[in-house]
Amino acid sequence: MKETHPAADILTLVNDYSASFVNTNKETAIILAAGHGKRIKSQVSKMLHKIWEIPTVERVCDACRKGLPDSNIIIVTGIKAEEVIKTVGKKKLVSYAFQEVQKGTGHAVQIAMERINEKNYDGTVFVFPGDMGLIDQETIRFFKEKFYSSEADMMVLTGVFDGPAENNYYGRIVRVPSKDLKNAKLKDAGRVIEILEYKDILEVDNKAGYKSVYKKKNIKFSKKDLLENREFNSGVYAFKFKPLAELIRKIESNNVQSELYLTDLIGLFNKNGFSVQAVSPKEQYVLMGFNNKSVLKEMDAIARRLVYDKLKDIIVIDDPDDFFIEENVVEEILNLDNIGTPLDIHLGKGVYIGKGVRLNYNLKLGKNVFLDGDIFFGKNVTVKENSRLSCFYGQKIELGDHVEILTSNSIKGNVYIGSSSRIESGVRIAGSDQHPAIIGSHVVVKGLSYLFGSKIDDHIFIEHSVLIRKKISKPEGIKSEIYQVRFYLPEAEGKGAVKDL
Repeated sequence: MKETHPAADILTLVNDYSASFVNTNKETAIILAAGHGKRIKSQVSKMLHKIWEIPTVERVCDACRKGLPDSNIIIVTGIKAEEVIKTVGKKKLVSYAFQEVQKGTGHAVQIAMERINEKNYDGTVFVFPGDMGLIDQETIRFFKEKFYSSEADMMVLTGVFDGPAENNYYGRIVRVPSKDLKNAKLKDAGRVIEILEYKDILEVDNKAGYKSVYKKKNIKFSKKDLLENREFNSGVYAFKFKPLAELIRKIESNNVQSELYLTDLIGLFNKNGFSVQAVSPKEQYVLMGFNNKSVLKEMDAIARRLVYDKLKDIIVIDDPDDFFIEENVVEEILNLDNIGTPLDIHLGKGVYIGKGVRLNYNLKLGKNVFLDGDIFFGKNVTVKENSRLSCFYGQKIELGDHVEILTSNSIKGNVYIGSSSRIESGVRIAGSDQHPAIIGSHVVVKGLSYLFGSKIDDHIFIEHSVLIRKKISKPEGIKSEIYQVRFYLPEAEGKGAVKDL
């Protein structure tokens, strides 16, 4: 049997998971996700580390889909390509490219553009780092609008360093000043000349300064001006497609790493008569990327703070530093608030609310409550500390109005609990696809009870019982409002293995 090269397997996966490129879409986003990130010190791809429970590359992809609606998205993969592709998955208008050998950001964009038919496409290309997991649709939309209104051929999204200048190790954005060496006004003031790396600035002579040429105009910068320049490159770019396609292949690898740098396009654009501009976003945190665990943790904390700021005057969150609410649930809370009725939702410290959960009015969740999956709450429900409710895809947990779930309970799978029922501490309830657990109204379950796939009628009291695929209903002739089932245990199996010591 002929052996298949690993790269061939990845290319097959790339084709299987890629949507078709649509030439009529005016925007294309390229997401650079080929690197692994040695400094993150993990066997997991850097691009799959999570910020607010979502892999960073997926967050960038989602921001592009919202900020550039109906755009083509090309994700460039490399190291750990299979994991990245399968994590993001098959999505409308999203395709993949494979950079087998990492030769720099310019090379990655070259690989991505192989998926574009140059003869039939004439739009705008945006480039984003795959680790910029806090970038949002508002920033992308802002960048897009600034690029179009500028009429520039290339634009760089830049950051502004807010710490001491001596701690700024970023490459500086060098712009055309208002005047040249002869004190003559420059009509292109503000245009970007180049990105000057910090190490190169340190080599500038204090007296001679740094000289540059822009459109045959001699321009000089002092070393002090360069060091105190706070504007830096974020790695986000916008290009008109035609000049990008013309110049991307002219980038040279004449550097120590022998790599193709996307930043070199600034000089090429200027040299060929194209204009380059730069703009900084309203919020600086959106430009954060990470190379280590500590910065990743900072980004996660920022994401948590952003969620808290959205909700802090709508619901009660006991500990702003210790909670999780999935982003779609956050949006549902905001939509409920817009209706106008006070929500009266209270979350204890350490509460986790995952994807699929549907909250309701007057919901009280105690400390360390865990919710994940399609869980539907009625009104006036209480779930006390350390209880866990979860279900797999295709399953559902539904709680009626006025239900109480006390401490340290576990409810899993397909489960229905009727109104005004009370599940006391230490109970386990589970239901499968074939055998859901259905508990009626005004039911009490307490003690060390376990219920699986059982149906419990209304007004039943269950204590210290194990009920596996049982139906519980009042016997005929019983007139008491509540019927008790206590100490029910099924016949034991494996008795022959049990002996007295």
